[in-house]
Amino acid sequence: MCFISEIKLAIKGKLPGISAQQKMAPSIRNIEALLNKSKPPLRNSAVLILLFFDKEWKVVLTKRHEYIGPHSNQVSFPGGKQEPTDKNLVETAIRETFEEIGIKSENVEVLGLLSPLFIPVSNNMVQPVVGFYKEKPVFIPSEFEVKEIIEVGIQHLTNHKTRKTETIKIEDRTIDAPYFEIGNHHVWGATAMILSEFCELVNSINQ
Repeated sequence: MCFISEIKLAIKGKLPGISAQQKMAPSIRNIEALLNKSKPPLRNSAVLILLFFDKEWKVVLTKRHEYIGPHSNQVSFPGGKQEPTDKNLVETAIRETFEEIGIKSENVEVLGLLSPLFIPVSNNMVQPVVGFYKEKPVFIPSEFEVKEIIEVGIQHLTNHKTRKTETIKIEDRTIDAPYFEIGNHHVWGATAMILSEFCELVNSINQ
């Protein structure tokens, strides 16, 4: 069975869920407690974990530009908030990915959904969507939204040596922040938590 078929089948089973997400959560974070503190209206968003093959299986991440806001200059999956014209969150993820990195939506095969994740700083409930790009992608990054496109091999992501922890200061708080070391990038926060569940899913089919 090919990798994509195995991923598709694994997503239909029991997902690793919150326990996998928590392994890469900052020390100040408790997902269930934070959900109880969310303030209406809760914003719905979606991101796309886009798989493609280029000598090896890879995932695409993007680095944002610097701006005034909580996610400035961070590495994330392509994605964004749901618009009224979107039929569902899958359509949100694919639309936002096209807008941010210019890939053809008709070449994306949706494999399934991972566990939603609440982001308290923006009062966002994010739905990760897993998709397969059917050819080698040619990325066209949005000059307004994307500072850099990062292609990372899945084998690198699932290597335990890629996971590290650093102590950072946010406002007046000092926290331990687990992160994925990808080149010179530290991928942490919600993106790392989503990656953690995805990596556990991949590891489950490699056992």
